[in-house]
Parts: sequence; structure tokens; C-alpha cells
Amino acid sequence: MRVIVVGAGSLGILLTKNMIEQGKEVILIEKDEGIAKELAETFDCTVINAEGTRPDILEKADLEKADAIVACTSNDQNNILIALIARDAKVGKIIIKIDDNQFMDVANKLGFYYMINPSSISSRYIADVLRGINTIELSNLVRSNVRFMGVIATEEVIDKKLSEISLPEDSAFIGLYRKNDFILAEKDPKLMEKDEVIIVTRSELIQDVNNVMGRRIEE
Repeated sequence: MRVIVVGAGSLGILLTKNMIEQGKEVILIEKDEGIAKELAETFDCTVINAEGTRPDILEKADLEKADAIVACTSNDQNNILIALIARDAKVGKIIIKIDDNQFMDVANKLGFYYMINPSSISSRYIADVLRGINTIELSNLVRSNVRFMGVIATEEVIDKKLSEISLPEDSAFIGLYRKNDFILAEKDPKLMEKDEVIIVTRSELIQDVNNVMGRRIEE
């Protein structure tokens, strides 16, 4: 698997390290010359010292041959721009780091699904701890080939109740987010535009789940 990581912040560095350990081919793009030089001497991967939003740099990284790209610079707008360039190159998996919630909405409207907001996740966890709640982190739940998915409702499933959608075997609805509310699947809500449906499944069934939910994603 060939993965391009743009941005060598803490997330980009940890991600690159983990993927190298998993045997993946990684190309890391970092604009800071000092950081790029240090990482080139540390990591067993290609490190490109350049601005990752430039199409010619992404072309140099063989963007069209990449299986996935992770845009995790410190600038949300740049990450979205990188994602747009990657989508035009038909990269199969595009993951965007977003720090500002307003850009989460922008990325959603542009049709991107794989987004992470580290500050939001961390702040919610810390708030729970301060309230005396021992929240189970998602990383502790994802074991073996179990996966949790967040799927934005498409036209194919809008106006359907969850009970009217047939997921693959070994998959189940957990609930859905509607604006600031979470609705449990047992209430059998009817899907509305912009609902984010939370599903538990197995890794090998992810594409089947996407098909059922009306998401046609190139592998």
C-alpha cells in the first residue's frame, strides 16, 4: 500500500512511523527544511521538503499511484485544497485533519467523508474525565478486524428508517448524529439529509456497507 502523508506535525510523524512499521510504502511531505532533513535521516521512507499544496510537488510524490493520502498540515484550508487535488487524481482514500469545526462543514459539503478533529476528540475526553466519567476511548474498542464507521446519509437512503436498510451480516447500526443530537438505532429514526450514521462492522465488509449506504468509493 502506497500512502502520502502531507505535514510532519505530531500526527503526521506518528502516522508515518506506524505505517512504516506495518510495511507500507510512505511518502512524507514537509515544508520545513530542518524537520524534513531530520525525518529523512530517521525514517525509512521518502521525505520531500516542499509545500504539499503545490500540484507539481504532489505529482513528484506520484499522487496518481497513491492508494491513500493524509492531509495533516497545521492549516485546515491547505488540507482541504490537498484533498481536492487528490480527488481530482482519483486517490482511493483521502483523509483530512480539520481543527476548526466550520471547515468540517465545508469539507462535508465538498463530499469528503474521512475527517479527523484531534482537538475536539481530546477536549471531549478530558471534559468527561473532569466530570468523573471513565470514557472508553474508541482506540480501545477497535480490535482485530472490527471497525466503526461514520457514514453521511446519501440520497439513496434519505427518508428510509434504519430498519429498512439491510446491512451485511456481522454489521449493525449504533445510531446517528443529527446536528448536535445523537439518536440511538433502537429508536429506528428515519434518515434525513446530513445525518451521520454510526455503524459497526468488520474490515472486510466496509465496501459492502458503503454500497448499501449509497456511497460509491473507488478502491
